[in-house]
Amino acid sequence: MANRKRPGRTRTKRNNRREPLLLSSMSPEDFNVRPGETKSIACPDCLAWRRIMGKTDLKIREHCVSDKVPEGAKHAICPGSNQVVVIDIDVRRWQARQDRLLRDAMPQDNRRAARQFYKPIPAPAAPVSRIEAELTLETARQSYLAHRKGCTRCVGGQHCTDGGILARRFVRALQEEPARRASQQHYEREEQRRARNEAARWPTVRSAQWAKHGGAEVETANNQCRERTAGSVSEYRGPSVPLEPLRVSA
Repeated sequence: MANRKRPGRTRTKRNNRREPLLLSSMSPEDFNVRPGETKSIACPDCLAWRRIMGKTDLKIREHCVSDKVPEGAKHAICPGSNQVVVIDIDVRRWQARQDRLLRDAMPQDNRRAARQFYKPIPAPAAPVSRIEAELTLETARQSYLAHRKGCTRCVGGQHCTDGGILARRFVRALQEEPARRASQQHYEREEQRRARNEAARWPTVRSAQWAKHGGAEVETANNQCRERTAGSVSEYRGPSVPLEPLRVSA
């Protein structure tokens, strides 16, 4: 005889059989659904803060009407226990509004910016041995001698880390000095040759400029000398200042 299932009631998840409680119908201050925090709500029946249980099917945790009862009496279960809760609000917008209300409620002396900006601490100055600058024989020598004079670990043929770097830099400058001098002499010879070529070419250039912009009229005007009558003023200076004091008669 085939087994038959006994007729019975349909099993449902345990709840208080009320309509789901929508968060949009409650005051924003009566629940907490911040991400990363425990969800909680003020029970609409007993007005006490209770935990919201579950991940997808959210319900108010089963609780008593009051935590304090007379001696010998039993705790009464709150009708709001196992109330189904539906999050039908924009959590980000709700959180931003709550944060703004908290900042506005703070005393002015305790308010702080959302982000703190700190002035960066300047980096310590690099030691002389690590400064990348133009290397010459004299600068390398002066840096090495100054370090040797002030360093207590550079004694005899021994060098500290920075002293060894400065010593090798000075030796490299000594080795490169002949090539640097030869390059400098070559540059000076090229400059002198260019100056001689310019000097030799200048009369030709000047003659061409004179032929283009000069002439007999220009030469005559440059060499012309004209006599000026007494009292006339040259265009190159102003009128002469009187040397005698001026007296105004009444």
